[in-house]
Amino acid sequence: MIWITRSHVHVDRVACPWLISRFVDSEAEFLFVPKSQIDQVAKEIGAIPFDAPGVELGHKDGKCSFEAIIEKYGLTDKALLLLAKIVHAADVDEDLHTNAIAPGLEAIAVGYSLRFPDDLENLEHQFEVYDALYAWCRLQV
Repeated sequence: MIWITRSHVHVDRVACPWLISRFVDSEAEFLFVPKSQIDQVAKEIGAIPFDAPGVELGHKDGKCSFEAIIEKYGLTDKALLLLAKIVHAADVDEDLHTNAIAPGLEAIAVGYSLRFPDDLENLEHQFEVYDALYAWCRLQV
């Protein structure tokens, strides 16, 4: 399936593709477009939109998109739920300091965006970060 979101990835727009490809759709393809084009392109190609204003798999009810995907697909892995808390805090500005690891994840996201401005290349490199962080979360639970 093709999944679509806003270009210029940051915490949630890296964490969500990682989550989708690892736990929801192992053959997922990701498309990044300007925010103003998401609805149109999603309809044209039948893509699933995420982490964009007004979409089902976006921020709502105080949750980030990563959490929305976990809920939608009924994921209950305790390590994923711990990772969701970290991602939420790193992605939601006012919650940044509610988790000790979140500021580090936010800093990593900024650094990778500077090193790899191409969204797909950025994902390719940052997935290793999320694999490692998920492995750490598994040890914690």
